[in-house]
Amino acid sequence: MREPKSLFITDENIGLVTDLYQLTMAAGYFQNNVDSTATFELFVRKLPEGRSFLVAAGLEQALHYMKTLKFSDGAIDYVRRHPSFTNVKAEFFDYLRDFRFRGDVWAIPEGTVAFAEEPLLRVTASIIETQLVETYLLSTINFQTLIASKAARVVLAARGRDVSDFGSRRAHGPQAGVLAARACYVGGCTSTSNMLAGRELGIPLMGTMAHSWVMAFDTEEEAFHRFYEVFPKNTALLIDTYDTIRGAHIAKRLAKRLGATDRLRAVRLDSGDLLRLSGEVRKILDDSGLDYVKIMASGDLNEYRIDELARQDAPIDIFGVGTEMVTSKDQPALGGIYKLVELEKGGRAVPRMKLSEDKVFYPSRKQVYRFSDSSGVYTHDLLGLEGETAGGVPLLERVMEKGEIVIDLPGINDIRDRAVGSISGLPLRFRDVMATEPYTVKKSERLEELRRRTEEGLRGSNAANPDLGTTTATTT
Repeated sequence: MREPKSLFITDENIGLVTDLYQLTMAAGYFQNNVDSTATFELFVRKLPEGRSFLVAAGLEQALHYMKTLKFSDGAIDYVRRHPSFTNVKAEFFDYLRDFRFRGDVWAIPEGTVAFAEEPLLRVTASIIETQLVETYLLSTINFQTLIASKAARVVLAARGRDVSDFGSRRAHGPQAGVLAARACYVGGCTSTSNMLAGRELGIPLMGTMAHSWVMAFDTEEEAFHRFYEVFPKNTALLIDTYDTIRGAHIAKRLAKRLGATDRLRAVRLDSGDLLRLSGEVRKILDDSGLDYVKIMASGDLNEYRIDELARQDAPIDIFGVGTEMVTSKDQPALGGIYKLVELEKGGRAVPRMKLSEDKVFYPSRKQVYRFSDSSGVYTHDLLGLEGETAGGVPLLERVMEKGEIVIDLPGINDIRDRAVGSISGLPLRFRDVMATEPYTVKKSERLEELRRRTEEGLRGSNAANPDLGTTTATTT
């Protein structure tokens, strides 16, 4: 009988966490002696609909990948036996055996607000190295940036109330659940229900009970009392299994019986008219001197529903948000791309760009410069060439040099604090969850001129060599 597979990433298989065409291109470059130094940038062409900003996230996992990436003997044997590699020379597989990422990486620090066309990550290395890391970088940066950005919107809508990540069971797999918990915390959430995220990342944990606990006992009162007996210092009761108001009265009676040191922490509402029910439950608790008992709400919440409840002053202290946040349900994918912007040839840097309709981007290595007014509120960003004297604050910093991490990696709380601070620098109109106005990202004159000259040169090259076609002349 065959043993089941977990499909978790390990040191043995990490080299195969890529697309087939990355490895075929690598073999092609190797066999054709193409060893130029290349620079790729990872960015988003346009923001997802309904978004006014992004929160950069996922850099730590990207750096871990590039530092530890290698090809085990088993992975190399699998690649060798694949039909695509039948004519590939044996030396390529020796190259994979010794492969390590030895390039340089620049990045916008995690937790920083970013916008369309701004590089979140820039990678400079041999063209094979830059190519092989593409799939993993896009996967981890796209996903965590998407979820951190969604979480930030939920947190803004909550207007200072706590938001807890309850989404692991609805995430796109257990690994995604842990990464989503991390990204949600970066985006401003105060806790998670995910135990592994709590252990590995130190994120505060939050949990109550399920309806199944209540239904496992003959009466709701017995269920509440038995739970309290096990968790006298940490009791939070789910009160809507049968009748929310009746459940609130039962919780009240239990709380009144508790001693001075053992207090009921919270009650949770998971269904119904949350505005009306939270108001009624708050009155029941307050009339009995239980003003310290918090009300938590959950159940298919998103930033729009939370914004509505907050605008109506619903007496809810904590929002537990799951599916909508950890899947970014309204915009479930971030269109981040990873493009070749520069190639070194004969000791000089040659700009590269695509000319495909609707997919043109700016060539060469770039930097993002952020400008603020005297009160620290952002006025605009400028996308310019690396090394330009443009004013403003440059956002991309060197994080890896020759394959070694060269920054002190910040802790998760530091990243979260950076996100809070970065978001607070946005003008108020961009912090409204209903905002649709685009933030201003200008292009420097030098960058615009380089793009014009590069485009002219590439179009001239194709006109002189029509058989080459646009794709060959403008390597992706």
